[in-house]
Formats: sequence, C-alpha cells, structure tokens
Amino acid sequence: MPLHPAFSAPSPAAVPIFTVSASDWTAHAETGGARAKRFAEAQGFAGKPGTVALLPDEAGGLSAVLFGCDVAGGPAFDPFAHGRLPGLLPDGIYRLSGTVHDAALAALAFALGAYRFDRYRKPSEKSVKLVVPDGVDGEHVSRLAEAVGFGRDLINTPANDMGPAEIADAARGLAEEFGASFSVIAGDELLEKNFPMIHAVGRASVRAPRLVDFSWGDPAAPKVTLIGKGVAFDTGGVDIKPASAMRLMKKDMGGAATALSAARMIMASGLPVRLRVLVPAVENSVSGDAFRPGDVLRSRKGKTVEIENTDAEGRLILADALALADEDEPDLIFQFATLTGAARVALGPELPPLFTEDDALAADLQRIGLAVNDPVWRLPLWKPYRRMLDSKIADIDHSGASGFAGSITAALFLAEFVEKAKAYAHFDVYGWVPSPRPGRPEGGEPQVARLVHALLSERFGKGAGL
Repeated sequence: MPLHPAFSAPSPAAVPIFTVSASDWTAHAETGGARAKRFAEAQGFAGKPGTVALLPDEAGGLSAVLFGCDVAGGPAFDPFAHGRLPGLLPDGIYRLSGTVHDAALAALAFALGAYRFDRYRKPSEKSVKLVVPDGVDGEHVSRLAEAVGFGRDLINTPANDMGPAEIADAARGLAEEFGASFSVIAGDELLEKNFPMIHAVGRASVRAPRLVDFSWGDPAAPKVTLIGKGVAFDTGGVDIKPASAMRLMKKDMGGAATALSAARMIMASGLPVRLRVLVPAVENSVSGDAFRPGDVLRSRKGKTVEIENTDAEGRLILADALALADEDEPDLIFQFATLTGAARVALGPELPPLFTEDDALAADLQRIGLAVNDPVWRLPLWKPYRRMLDSKIADIDHSGASGFAGSITAALFLAEFVEKAKAYAHFDVYGWVPSPRPGRPEGGEPQVARLVHALLSERFGKGAGL
C-alpha cells in the first residue's frame, strides 16, 4: 500500500530532528557547537518536553531541529511524544536522527498527530512529512495510522450524517474493500430474525435499527469475532439525558468505530484468522413507540430482561449481538462499547477497563497495551455483584437500581449472554480525547483497536510489535 500522507520516501533534503531531554541538554549543546547552542537558547530552548528549536544553516535555511522530550522510562515520558511535531514544525521533510526510544512508535505518533478532521471545512494546506526511520516498516505503520484515522472520522462525524444506515454503509464499504461477505438486517426484519432487543432500542427513531454482520478470512482459521456498540446518538430515551450530557452523544457509536478500525487493521495486515464483525446500529430516541422503564424485553438468548433505565440501552443491543456471536463458538470475542460513565469515574478517559474471565488473555492484553501505547486496566467480573441485577419479575434486571459498581454490573450483565466462546473480553471505552495529547488530537479515538490487532498478530503468527 502507499505510505501514509504524513510520511516521505528518503530525501537528501530531509532536515534532521534530534530528540533532547532537559537532563541531557547541556551535554548535547556542547557537542552541537557554540553557534547552535546560542540559537537554541535565544529561542528559550532547554529540552523542555514539547518544545522545539529551529537551527539555521549558513545560507539561512533550516539545518536541524531540536525537540524536547522526557527521558524514556521516566514518570512523565509519553511514547507518543513525537506526535506533537506535525503541529510544531514548518512545512518540509524531516528525519529522526540520534537516539529515539522506539522509532516505530515515534513514526506512528507522527502520523497520528498529523490527523485533521476536515469533512466540514477547508483541508489544511500545511505539509510536514517524516522520512520513515530505518528499520521501521513504513507500510505497516501506514496501515495502522490509516485505520485509526478511519475510526476517528466515523466518531467525529455528527449524528445527522452518521446514523444507523451510515454506520452500516461504512461497514459495507470496508467489507467490499477487502472482499468480505456482508449482510445487514434492518427494521422489523430484526424481529423476524430474533433480535428483539436491538429492535426495541431502535424502534422509536425514524431511522431504522439494523444489525451489520460481515466475515473475512479462511473459514478453517481461528475464529475471532469483534462486536461494536453502534448507538448513532443517545438521547437517553424516555429517561432523557440533560443537555450537557447529550452534547457528545455522537460518539456513542465509538465501539462500532473501534471494531471497524480493528477490522481494517486485521484485514489489511492479512492476519490468518476467520474474522467476523457484528455491529448493532441504532438511535436511542424518544417517541410514542419508545421502550420504557419497567418494560420486560425478551432477548435473542431467551432471557427476559427488566428495564431499569432507558439510558442504559447499549448493553441491550450488545446482548443480542453477543448471543449471535456465541452461537458460532468462536475462539475469541472482543467487544467494544462506550458503555458507562462509571468506567470514566474509575479510570478516566485514557485508560479503558478490560473485563474477562481469561487470566492469560488479560495478562497479554495489559502487557501488549503498554508496549504499543494503547493501554487497558483489568477490572473484576465480581460475581457477588450479580445480585444487583436481580429482578422480581424477569430473569435479570438490565442495569440495577443501586448505582454502585456500574461498569462491573454492566459487564456482568453482558457476560450472561456468552457461554460457548473459548475466550471473551469486554472493553468499556470512552472513544474520545477530551483535550489534545501527543498523537491524539481532541476528538474521536478508536481506543484499543491497535491493542487487539497487536495481540492477534502475536497469537497467530505474524509477530509482536505495533
């Protein structure tokens, strides 16, 4: 595939970038020469993280860049530090020089930091490019960056242009690009095909609910199923949200975007798996046909579910999708959902909680997440809290009335719909960067997509790494 637009082929005109920390600035300045030191200090440069100094050549052009960065392994070190550079440098072609902690992560961060959502505005004419560092697979890093950008675009697009049909169209386009088989079940056909909870959540909207289902890869290969919550917009339903809580609800399909982003990585990398992607896509609206608190819904699995709060709709549509996935007895199910505010209270927006009964899988995910800078933190599927989901009139209450341990009880509810899969993991993602960080502009973010791709690469013979 072609290189990402942020990358350049080797060029003699490429300006070197030297990464310098505050602690080694003095030593670097001495080796760089008195003239360079004076120019850097005149710009106030002393190795402070996120700062740059532009050094001129004899003709007045740009000869080198100094980039301030924390010491690798230090408490404030960010493996994506080089993601700041596209916004700091003037137009030109650059190359990394000297010591870089992880050249592949630095290159990926550079590409991710160059992202700009420009669907509704004039594209930027700025052109800052990085020569792919020696020893880094530029095509592979480009695939990852393109897939992350794809997921970001989906989340950033407002709900008027990203409803259930458009989510399905994005999935269809992805499936067709890689030759995957594709199907979608929409509207009342969901009832005919036994997906009653997806239908119940989405029926109040004028935009019909649907279930996307596509498969790719050798049918004899290990079965990996990705499920993403595709709530195009969440008003809260009858338990309507306040305006302040509704402002970002275009991102409530962040789980679907993550599943599609990860699927793009897997298919583009040619991983030897039998991939299946399921996306229940709905809009949780308010109308005379909306489901209500106190209703009892029957699920695909046959369990009856009492509705506690209509603003906890995501777990309902995921439960029907999980039941379908489980019928296929896959080797792995990964589920992604912008599911609970409780997860953000517990771990904040940058660290999604992971839930799984598989200790080896959890250990691998946490280890690899740190290695590829896509971290997660395991929370327990604490069985004693299952009592919080007891219902007096149905098999299970879908969210519980206490309000305690909300992320855990949501995960426990979902786990009720998985029996046959060999391993299952649920990620309660935020799907959004509330304030910009290196390599992560403010806006949509398909968290854990790169992590899942890296884990599958390690497990199924394509090697570890990004």
